[in-house]
Amino acid sequence: MARLRTIFLKMTPPQILTLGFLAIIAAGTLLLSLPHASATHQATPLIDALFTATSAVCVTGLVVVDTGIHYSTFGELVILVLMQIGGLGFMTMSTLFALALRKRISLRERLLLQESMNQSSLEGIVRFIRRVLIYAFVIEGVGALVLALRWSTEMPFGKALYYGIFHSVSMFTNAGFDIMGPMNGKFSSFVNHVNDPIINVIVIALIFLGGIGFIVLAEMWDYPKTRKLSFHSKVVLYATGILFVAGAVIIFIFEFTNAKTLEPLSLSGKLYSSLFQSISPRSGGANTLDIPSLRHATQFLIILLMFIGASPGSAGGGIKVTTFAILIGAVFAMIRGREDVVFFRRRLAKDRVYKALTITIASLAAIILFTMILSTTEDVDFLVLLFEVTSAFGTTGLSLGLTPHLTVIGKVLIIIMMFAGRLGPLTLAFTLVPAQEKKELYRYPEGKIMIG
Repeated sequence: MARLRTIFLKMTPPQILTLGFLAIIAAGTLLLSLPHASATHQATPLIDALFTATSAVCVTGLVVVDTGIHYSTFGELVILVLMQIGGLGFMTMSTLFALALRKRISLRERLLLQESMNQSSLEGIVRFIRRVLIYAFVIEGVGALVLALRWSTEMPFGKALYYGIFHSVSMFTNAGFDIMGPMNGKFSSFVNHVNDPIINVIVIALIFLGGIGFIVLAEMWDYPKTRKLSFHSKVVLYATGILFVAGAVIIFIFEFTNAKTLEPLSLSGKLYSSLFQSISPRSGGANTLDIPSLRHATQFLIILLMFIGASPGSAGGGIKVTTFAILIGAVFAMIRGREDVVFFRRRLAKDRVYKALTITIASLAAIILFTMILSTTEDVDFLVLLFEVTSAFGTTGLSLGLTPHLTVIGKVLIIIMMFAGRLGPLTLAFTLVPAQEKKELYRYPEGKIMIG
């Protein structure tokens, strides 16, 4: 026991976070593989239970079996808890219990909270976590109540409330799981609610609020009093808004005459669908249109949106909107002959640009590698494979129908990609090779090479 404690104390925060997520996934796999977790009371194959547990903890939403049809109420509740822990972070949830028991938060636990919430300082970290928990439960509670009132017109209120809670947590944590199968058919998501204004508005709002990051959420909450937003929040909100609107406009144009998607819908249905499909790839994972029926151009646009993902400090995956904004800013700065990347009259430090470039290249490399490997194990079109891998990396959960038909090797590869996407490429790299804090005492002579 003493030896294990010594090993634990020597571990870095990224290593502890990685180990913690693995432990939760293992516990979830064990519970979901029990016969009691299945609607038929037959044990779920271990690989399928592992896939579902990883997808729930990594708030992805890719599923090999329909959640609402395959799992019992017990199994659905296990998935619900895994989504909540995975979305808010296991350190955040453990802090909740510690605060409830009036237990003191140690310095090491504060360091872990700082790492898990992507904070730059330890100052006020416990107070911030307390606010995160309040925001999350209030938003999920309001979303659950509105959805329950909407569904109470179609089912008993008790069942409607359960549906409301499950989907509110799933959408706010950007998990993308749904239990609409018994009502609308396998893997149907919200397709039958494509014209429903309440479902569309609430789900879009939950995905947006869950994907902008808790720092931005806290500042938006305080904005009526402070009338101030930090530089980070401004970049996140502007970049998110531009991607959301631009994505919706492009989807509307591409799919307007598609008889399998937008064409049969009313104008309001077309607008709801375009907005929904634009916000969902940002790590939401739900859909109101049949994704395989979309045109290839739209599917590729969704791949790009899934790759960009949500915002830092949220449950969403991808390279993050700030990374994308920095890269675009660097391109414009180079074209205009400027040395610095500037947003809102603020100059970005060079290390931010290097970090954005590192994350993007590492993420692209992982997606390319896994897509190439899957092309040898799965006999499907390349775009389908690229879509699946990017969805796993961006912890999005959208699919072109490949997930239930994956081979065992394919499932393992997607599991690895979901896990890597939830932790982030840099956290995973620091887990394997901790970053060296020691600065170099010398610099090499400058060399020049031709570019372009």
